[in-house]
Amino acid sequence: MVALAALARGSMEAQLHAAINNLTGHIQLHHAAYRDDPVIEHGIAPPSGELLKLLDGPEVEQWSPRIALPAVISSERESAGITLVGIDPGKERELSFIGSGVREGRYLEGVEDRGLLLGRKLADRLETRLGKRVVVMSQGADGELADRGFRVVGIFDAEMQQSETAYLFVGLKTAQKMLRIDNQISEIALRSDSHEGLEPLLSQLRSVSPDLEALDWQELQPMMKLMAGMIDAILVIWFVVVFLAMSFGLVNTLLMAVFERTREIGLLQALGMRPGLILLQVLIESLLLLSIGLLLGNGLAGLYIVWVGDGIDLSAFAEGMEMIGYAPVLYPSVRISDVVTANLLVVVLGILASLYPAWHAARTVPIEAINRS
Repeated sequence: MVALAALARGSMEAQLHAAINNLTGHIQLHHAAYRDDPVIEHGIAPPSGELLKLLDGPEVEQWSPRIALPAVISSERESAGITLVGIDPGKERELSFIGSGVREGRYLEGVEDRGLLLGRKLADRLETRLGKRVVVMSQGADGELADRGFRVVGIFDAEMQQSETAYLFVGLKTAQKMLRIDNQISEIALRSDSHEGLEPLLSQLRSVSPDLEALDWQELQPMMKLMAGMIDAILVIWFVVVFLAMSFGLVNTLLMAVFERTREIGLLQALGMRPGLILLQVLIESLLLLSIGLLLGNGLAGLYIVWVGDGIDLSAFAEGMEMIGYAPVLYPSVRISDVVTANLLVVVLGILASLYPAWHAARTVPIEAINRS
């Protein structure tokens, strides 16, 4: 059960990592209306003053400004609707998947880089490749059509394959020039040292920038929040159900042991052993069985986790799994709380399950027990 819990935890954490790494970050800052209507009019100014000081402080591990607007990309053969993302390549490298996702060609070299990064799936759909030129069109700041030709300088892979068809990346300044906006951005994404305990940082961000909407990953990805919150309850229910079934097996084992030793128990009572000591003897035997089981179970679970520590390769199902946020390699994740919960449940349910056989043994009538064939 500990090993299965580790795999369940690993699966959940892989999904959470993919969601946060997929441009979400731990916290995002936007114009209040941007999420409902991501248009150029709902942009914000780059951070300055107290906000910039906070973003550059120790509470924030990395942050990056972005332009993220709907656009259309056209190759010589096909067109597709996408999100145009203008980034600061240096900052974005440590923040999202794109920093390590380029598999062919090169990464963007600066905010004024004139190249374009394209997802592998989108490149296949557009029937284009590295070095080819494509045209990107979007709405400019003046309301007129803004378009520009780009050369594909990099092809990227993403943990979540839908990202390969949803986004294309260009330099931040290049995007601003194309859209005819001076120094405007769409959002600020940031990463803290942990995805937990973000409330103090959120409060500080909201206090220094009250005109902006500050949201953490749980608000940006509500389904992921729900799944992360359910995993603890699911594992506890799972443990209880399995160990209840185990307790019935323990009751059966102890009852058989008591029935097979009825004459022995009767003889011990005839020699003066009190019923309380008989009950204690059966309980001690059950604890010894539980201890041996715990040692073997924890040992086997540990060996299994070490064995699969380098990950379970699920690449045969990669496409289907990545569509729902699973990485093609599943890594186990062990929490001390899961190990303690499992072991405590075994001990508590084991003791409760052994009470009836122990009580039955303590009520044995010596004369009847000795005469039983």
